[in-house]
Amino acid sequence: MNQITPPAKVEIIPSNAPFSEAQRSWLNGFFAGLLSDATPLSAEQGAAVMQGAAGDGDDGEAPWHDQTMPIADRMKLAEGRPLRRRMMAAMAQQDCGQCGYDCHNYSEAIANKSEARLNLCVPGGKETARMLKSLYEEIDKAPASSSAPAAAAAAVAPTAPGEPGRSRDNPANAKFLSRRLLNGKGSEKETWHIEFDLSGCGLDYVVGDSFGIFARNDIGLVDQIIALLGASHTTKVRGRTLREVLRDDVSLSPAPDSLFELISYLTGGALREKARALAQGEDPDGDAATLDVMAVLQKFSRIRPHSEAFVEALEPLQPRLYSISSSHNATPGKLSLTVDCVRYEVNKRRRLGLASTFLAERISPGDEVKVYVQKAHGFALPQDPKTPIIMVGPGTGIAPFRAFLLDRRATGAPGKNWLFFGHQRSDCDFFYADELNAMKTSGLLTRLSLAWSRDGNKKFYVQDRMREVGREVWTWLAEGAHVYICGDAKRMAKDVERALVDIVAQFSARTTDEAVSFVGELKKKGRFQQDVY
Repeated sequence: MNQITPPAKVEIIPSNAPFSEAQRSWLNGFFAGLLSDATPLSAEQGAAVMQGAAGDGDDGEAPWHDQTMPIADRMKLAEGRPLRRRMMAAMAQQDCGQCGYDCHNYSEAIANKSEARLNLCVPGGKETARMLKSLYEEIDKAPASSSAPAAAAAAVAPTAPGEPGRSRDNPANAKFLSRRLLNGKGSEKETWHIEFDLSGCGLDYVVGDSFGIFARNDIGLVDQIIALLGASHTTKVRGRTLREVLRDDVSLSPAPDSLFELISYLTGGALREKARALAQGEDPDGDAATLDVMAVLQKFSRIRPHSEAFVEALEPLQPRLYSISSSHNATPGKLSLTVDCVRYEVNKRRRLGLASTFLAERISPGDEVKVYVQKAHGFALPQDPKTPIIMVGPGTGIAPFRAFLLDRRATGAPGKNWLFFGHQRSDCDFFYADELNAMKTSGLLTRLSLAWSRDGNKKFYVQDRMREVGREVWTWLAEGAHVYICGDAKRMAKDVERALVDIVAQFSARTTDEAVSFVGELKKKGRFQQDVY
C-alpha cells in the first residue's frame, strides 16, 4: 500500500530576511508552488517583493484573525493597516480554503489585482463581499509601494494549468458510490456517510484535507423561479437553456445585491427605494436575512426581469467544502464524507441546503460529480507519529478525526489518541459507534469521551466533559499532545477553547491570563489546530 505523507516544508526565504514569521511562511508557500515553472525574479523584482512585504508599515501581526469575532470588530482592529491587511480582516477568518486560498493569500491576491473576484468568501457572505468591494475602490489610491508586489507577482506565473482536481478552478470528475444514514430512529438530525470512487480521476489526499463538491441546484426550485419570471424552460441564455443555467451555473441563495440593483432599475417609487436600500445592505422590512432569489421574486412580484439580465445579476454557483472522513493510506482510491443534511422552513416555504441535499437525494450511485481536493491550511497530524493527539469533534466534526484514526492505524503510528465526541442522543446519534468501540478495544483509541446534550435534564457538551477530566487533559498536554477541534466556529470552537484555558489555569498553577498565553503558544507552535465552519 502506498502511504501518502504531507510534503516537506520548503524554505526559500531565509530566516534572517526582514519578514515576520507569517510573512515568511506565506512567501515560502507562494514561491514553492511556482518555483518549478517560474520565471526567475530579477534583482529589481526581488527588491519590490521585499519592499511590499516589509516596507508598507505592516508588522505581520493579525489580531483580527479570529473566526468568532464580528466583522465590525475585525475592521476596527485593522484600522490604520495597509489595504491588503484590511481586506484580510474583512474575510471570515476560517482559512477554510473554499475560495481557493486562505484568508491571508486571498487578500494579497485581490490587493495585487491577480484575483478580481470579490465574492469567493462563502462563509463571509454578503457582508464580506460588500466590505471587499468598498476596499477594492481604494486600490488605485494606495501608495505606490503597496502595488510593488503586483509587478513582481505578475512576473512569476505558472507555465501550465494545474492538475485536474487540485483546485476549484480545475475540478476533476469523481464517481459517487453510495450513501448511508448514520442516525438511528428518533434522531432530530439527518446525517449521511457519503462514499466516492477516486480511482478514475487519480486523485489522492492527506488526512486533514477537504473535498470540494460542485453541486447542482434543486430542479424543483429552478422551475418555480422560471415560473415567477414568466419565462420558458427552453429560453436560451449563454448558449444553453435557462433551466440548465439556473440548475448548474448560478447561486439561488442568498440573493445578491446586484439582483436588488437590477430590480431597482425596473421599477419606481416606494418599490424602487426598497430595492435600493436592500442593495446597500439595509433591511427596510426586517426580512433581508431570509431573502434568497426566489423570495426576492415573490417580494417584488410585479417585476419580471428579462431572463438574460436576471441570470447576469446572480452570483456564480460556488463549490462547497467538506472535511474528509477517510484515509487514502487505509482505503486508496476511495474517499468518504460525513454530511449533515440541511432542511428548514422560512415563511412556510421549505428551504434546502445546496450540497447536502444534492448528496443526500439528488445523485445516484454511478453518477459523476465535479470535485477537487483542497489542501489543508495548518490542519494535519503531527510529523512525529509518536506524538499524542486530543481530538474534539461533536456531530459531523468527527469527520477528520475518523480520518486521523484510520490513517494512524494504517501507518502504524504509535502515538496515543483521545477522542471527545458528542451529539444529542446516545441511542440514535452515536456516529460510527461500532468502528470507534472496536478502535477502543484494539487500543488504537486510547480514550473515548462522550457527551450527549439531550440524554439528561441538563444539556451536557464536549467542553463539559473536558472539564470533568481536566487533570488528565493537562497531563496529555504536558506530555506534548497536539489538540484538534472541528466544528462550529462561533459557538463550539469558542467554548472548547475557553474550557482548555480553564483546564490549563486550574491544573498548571497559572493565572487566567497566563493560561490564555499558553494556549496562544500552542497555536503558534502548531499544537492547537482548528477546522471550523
